[in-house]
Amino acid sequence: MVSEEDIKRVVRGPADLEERIDQLVKQKEFLQFKCRQAGAAILNLEKQNEDLKNEIDRLSEENSNIVTITKQ
Repeated sequence: MVSEEDIKRVVRGPADLEERIDQLVKQKEFLQFKCRQAGAAILNLEKQNEDLKNEIDRLSEENSNIVTITKQ
């Protein structure tokens, strides 16, 4: 079934500048959305990485304390 939008697209043609501008605007919006998602994911991973570093430092200190206590 052919929709009215399809008919307009055929009449205007794929090389129509307005059609191309619309496509590029939609592509730009999609890419901006994906960049925001990626940015949020990066911030989340950086936070998680920092938390893991802190946990490793804590466990290393605890291990050092246990080794010191057991040597006595």
